[in-house]
Amino acid sequence: MVCQWVNYSSSFKSKVTLAAIKQEKTISQLSSYFKIYPTLSGKCKSQLLLRVEELFVDGRKSKKKDEPDTNQLY
Repeated sequence: MVCQWVNYSSSFKSKVTLAAIKQEKTISQLSSYFKIYPTLSGKCKSQLLLRVEELFVDGRKSKKKDEPDTNQLY
């Protein structure tokens, strides 16, 4: 018997993860509702909790005051 791997979309994983974060249902209830294995909902939840700080990082670069402005030099 051959098992096929199921690749879930990122939107589906986000729905599962948000439902797991809300904790209105248990992991086993979520897995039966979404028809997935319980490990997937647990994995998605743990990945979000580990990387949630990256969502709020300010990626802009500020000019340092020590560096001279290159426009004035040339």
